[in-house]
Amino acid sequence: MTAEVNKGPILGIRHLQALLIFITITSIYLGRLNVGVSVVAMTNAESTNPYFPEYDWTEVEKSYILSSFFWGYIITQFLGGYLCKQFGVKSVMFWATFASGVCSALTPWFIGWGGWASYCGIRVLMGCAQGLVFPCIHQHLARWSPPEERNRLGALSHTGIECGNVLSMFVSGMIAKGPMGWPGISYVSAGVAFGSCTLWFLLAANNATESRLISEAERNYIESSLKHGENYHSAIIPIPWRAIWTSVPFIALLVTRCAETWGLSTLQAEIPAYMNGVLHMDIKDNALFSALPFMAMWVMSYVYLVCADLLLTNKCMTLTFLRKTFNTMAFWIPAATLTGVGTIDVNQKTVAIVLMTLSVGFNSGATIGSSLNSIDLSPNHASILMGIINTAANVVPIVTPLAVGLIVKDSGDRTQWQIVFTISAVIFFAGNCIFLAFGSAVSQPWDAEDFLLRPEPELANPPALSEKPESKKTISS
Repeated sequence: MTAEVNKGPILGIRHLQALLIFITITSIYLGRLNVGVSVVAMTNAESTNPYFPEYDWTEVEKSYILSSFFWGYIITQFLGGYLCKQFGVKSVMFWATFASGVCSALTPWFIGWGGWASYCGIRVLMGCAQGLVFPCIHQHLARWSPPEERNRLGALSHTGIECGNVLSMFVSGMIAKGPMGWPGISYVSAGVAFGSCTLWFLLAANNATESRLISEAERNYIESSLKHGENYHSAIIPIPWRAIWTSVPFIALLVTRCAETWGLSTLQAEIPAYMNGVLHMDIKDNALFSALPFMAMWVMSYVYLVCADLLLTNKCMTLTFLRKTFNTMAFWIPAATLTGVGTIDVNQKTVAIVLMTLSVGFNSGATIGSSLNSIDLSPNHASILMGIINTAANVVPIVTPLAVGLIVKDSGDRTQWQIVFTISAVIFFAGNCIFLAFGSAVSQPWDAEDFLLRPEPELANPPALSEKPESKKTISS
């Protein structure tokens, strides 16, 4: 019989780290995505608090505002992967989240000073700050999650995306309608970010060996399960760039994440405008029903998580098959519902809301389906992979609002929105086809700590779990 492993407390510090990631993601998504509601509130005083300034921005100017965050976001993805390897995840995450909060706090002042152009400027700066975050998150998960718990802890922490979506849509609308008006959206977002920073500073640790709060049993469980060299946490493992860029599973993942970002960013940024223009909903109803799809996404993320745990625990399918199955549901069901949304007019509001809710709800499976796949491919280089993927994938949200601005000249014209949704549906379908054909959840040979130190690294296989090569002790940048 196999001896039972002492994992420490049922809810340990590794679970606390996942919770801290959840809170951090929620805070940055609140600051990132509230722009969709804010722009509607700022340009339509009749449906919000009339005591605050209204701006007469064109659809093209609005599209610049919606996309400007990602102009900065793509710049710092590689930098985030590099910095967290050099200085540790804790400090990089703290300063990135703090800077994002400062940008939120300054947003109303920037708008009053320079209008839409200044709004774009502060959004670019916020994007630069937040671009550091997700490479750090994936590195943090790789250092804190035992392999058998990685899917669970990763999925739980990433539900902060859905929570941030809901708050950005629903709470932002309520704030804009209330006494604080649309500036209050930015001030509340800043407060949440600063609160998140405080918790992170007090409770986060780069790894289990650095934590002051962890029990010895839990520390031993985490460190022994990761199967790494003695000086792993202090060593800087050389990055196998050539192997990464020639890896078919990685390229497939890259394309898949770009497809996911196109479809989801279209929904995140454009649902308020679609509901306001086509369905004729005021800001309060708009905020409620804009948030509804993301509430469904939040709930469905836990449904997917429970199902994944049951399937993997009972060994009903391999991790690769699980990821492809969930990703198919997350991509192809939204592709079908988005096609249907484009055929609906103002007389079918309920049907439109139901279809959009189903689309976004089922899309939450993409977290387990493909978002966490970078950690599968290479736990040692998770931050670098995430930096590459997020750089490419987040060029897409720059393009989508601009594409919508070119296609939708009249926000009340349903046929123009039909083109937007059809394009997203086609991209969803094609992106998943590539993942089905070439994706994998198997750790790649180039993840090995001594991969670049071998005579023929392109032919090398990863060491056995029990193997601890002596070369690990001399690894340096």
